[in-house]
Parts: sequence; structure tokens; C-alpha cells
Amino acid sequence: MIPYIANTEQEVEKMLARIGVASIDDLFADIRNRHRPKSFRFPAGLSEFEVISTLRAAASRNKSGLISFLGGGYYDHYVPAAVNAVISRGEFYTAYTPYQPEVAQGTLQALYEFQSSICALTGMEAANASLYDGGTALYEAAMMAVRINGRSKIVMDGGVSPIYRKILRTYTTNLNYEFAETPVTHGHSDRDEIIRQLDKDTAAIILQNPNFFGAMDDHADIVTRAHELGVLVIESVYPIALGLMKTPGEMGADIVTGEGQSLGLPLNFGGPYLGFMATRKKYIRKMPGRIVGETVDENGKRCFVNTLQAREQHIRREKATSNICTNVSLCALRALVFMSLMGKQGFKELSTLNFEKAEYTRQRLESIDGVEVKRSAPTFNEFTILLPLAADCVVERMIDKGFAAGFPLGRYYPGMEDYMIVAVTEKRTRREIDAYVTALETTLNELSKETAACS
Repeated sequence: MIPYIANTEQEVEKMLARIGVASIDDLFADIRNRHRPKSFRFPAGLSEFEVISTLRAAASRNKSGLISFLGGGYYDHYVPAAVNAVISRGEFYTAYTPYQPEVAQGTLQALYEFQSSICALTGMEAANASLYDGGTALYEAAMMAVRINGRSKIVMDGGVSPIYRKILRTYTTNLNYEFAETPVTHGHSDRDEIIRQLDKDTAAIILQNPNFFGAMDDHADIVTRAHELGVLVIESVYPIALGLMKTPGEMGADIVTGEGQSLGLPLNFGGPYLGFMATRKKYIRKMPGRIVGETVDENGKRCFVNTLQAREQHIRREKATSNICTNVSLCALRALVFMSLMGKQGFKELSTLNFEKAEYTRQRLESIDGVEVKRSAPTFNEFTILLPLAADCVVERMIDKGFAAGFPLGRYYPGMEDYMIVAVTEKRTRREIDAYVTALETTLNELSKETAACS
């Protein structure tokens, strides 16, 4: 073990001899030259004040403060100050795993209330105490469906997030499962194609609502047909939209998952985020992750415990319920505080704000020559537009005008290089939306005059 950084050639030679390596090159022989460190000569140490000043100066060169119209599964929602205030309390700095309920009642009750809130939000009967993020939660739901009916085929609707579909395929690379996908559509799911794909080998159909392109759908008819064939229905949802939409439970879905970032978690450069999962009570023993239940102690007092499953069932290789044997409790707590602050009526009002501001933005964008807003289905706070130029080029130019303009689709969908998803949350003001539309129109005019700009 090297106890410190060497500053002289003699020290380097001594350390190499100690570990039985002839030279630095031999030490890094397994690393390609272009990936090797250029030098081990580090600058002199700095004081804490100097380090902070240096890092702040470097950070100031980042283009921050962009007005965000980005979506694609992660959204710029407002996080009430009370969320940070509550989760910063010392009472929540408890042990990592609450397996000793006698000393973890606060944590266990918070997780129980989180589960109850997710059930109320989704219209389902049981929920676990969170998973890592929306993508891995969807993978866990697919594997749960396989365990329930013993089938090996998964059908994925083309409107499911391409990021999630990539996660599913990556996690199952070495597993013997068959995946089928329906064609991509900017509107409602293709019923005929979905039904054609379903057969006796199909474990589940995976749907997303609203889908990746923002379209809202009532999947009740798909659920009915799937159940006739013994196929389970998994629905990935955007939780804020559930303040207005019919719940997955009302549509008859069997398993519901989603990304909980919009429930009081900041974007924070990509995480940590939160996955949630809910299901029918009859499938609860097949559900992965931690489950907290309510009971009474020997004195008849209400209390909370981990229930229905032991950690040991998560560490049995191919026989495991899942290899996710923990959760993200602090993120789940943030979501619980957020949902508690909103309440039923507040959640509806929040959803309505998102919907109405997005509708206003759609109307304004339609006034720009050459911009087509896709209106093949109702949308929530996110929608697809077709631009007269490559979307990634437009997005890059819009950064200089202070906007994160949207999500270019070409990187995930060949042939859709001119398409872009635009998302509008409750944080966007009328002034910001109007300025965005003006900046986009100006950008398109500028780029149209620069023949090589987007080539």
C-alpha cells in the first residue's frame, strides 16, 4: 500500500520496489497510453480558503442560470423550502437500515406514510419503501411480472422512455428474456400493434403515461385485452400528471412505477433520484425492495416494522426476489414531505398549473413560421414540436440566449433529428415563456441565413 504521494525519483523507486514493479510503465501496463496520467507531479497544497476560491472561479465559467424547458423524464419543479427544513432535522439522521424497530420507529413510520401516499397517488393497493430511480424501478417491475406468471416475453410500447428501454435491455443482457417493441408514435399507443404482439408467452406489456412524447392516454382497453391473455400490465407514470389524469389503479394496471424526482427533489445534475413502485395486494409477496407495515407491540401500541419479506430473499442469486435490498430513504422522505405539503387539492392545482402553462406555450409556438406542434393526442406539460432545422443545432444556439430549449429527439430516434420535446412546469412565468418563444423565432431566422450552421 502506498502511504503518501512521492515527490522525488528516489521515493518512487523505493515504492515500486516495495510492491515488486520495475517501473511506472509496468505499473500501468494494463491501461492504454491515452488513458494514463500525464504526470504525477502535483502542485503544492492549498489552504481550505484557496481551494474553495479556486473551485468557485472554475464553476463560474459554467453556463448556469438557464431558463429550463427541458423534460424527458426529469423536470424543473419548485421545491418548497419546508422540504429541506424537515429533512435536515437531526431526527432523520438515523441508522442506514431500520432492522431494529425498537430504535427506528420514526424512520419506519415515515416510510410507511410514503408507501401510503404512493398508493393514494396511483390508486394501487400496496407500495414498497422506494427504489433507486424510475428506470431501475421499471426493470424491477418487469422481473416481478416474470416471477408472477412464469413467462419470458416483455412487450414495450414505443412511447416508453428510450432511456428506460435501454436500462431494461442492459440489465437483462445475460438473461433469457425476449423483448418486443411497438412502433413509436407521438400520440396514443398503437392498440392494434400492441394486441398483435401479445401472446401466451408474454409476461407483461409496459406502457408509459404520459408517454415520452407527452401524450396522455387511457389504457383501460389495453388492460382488459391483456388480462384476457393472462398478461400483466405495467405502467410507468409521471406523478405530477396524476393530479389530473385517471390513475393507473382506475385503469386496472397491475404494477405501477415512476420517477419521483418531481416530488420535491431538485434536478441536482442528475441525482440522487427516487424510484417508486406500487401493485395489487395479491402480488405483494413478489414485489422487490423494502416493505414497511403497521402492527401493534406487546402493549397494544401502534408501531411499524419491516414486513412480509426478509433481506435474505434478496441475496439468493438467480432465486432472489431482487438484488435491490435497500432503498433511498432520504429521497423518499423528501417526496413524502412534498406530497404532505401539497395535499389532495394542492396537488390538483399544481397539475393544473403545469397543464395550462404548457397549453399556453403550445399556442405561442404555433405562431412561429416553420414550427409544427404535434397535436395528435392531448398532452400534459410536455409536448413534441417539429422544427425546420436540426433540433440539436437549435438547442445549442438557444443556450447563448439563456434557455435550455428542449430535448432533441434525434439522439434516440434516427430520422427525428428535427423533432424536439418541450416541457413547461409551474415555475415558468408568462414573461419567460414569451421570451422563450421570441428567442426561438430569432434563432430559427438566424440559422436559416447561415447555410453551414446546422450542416
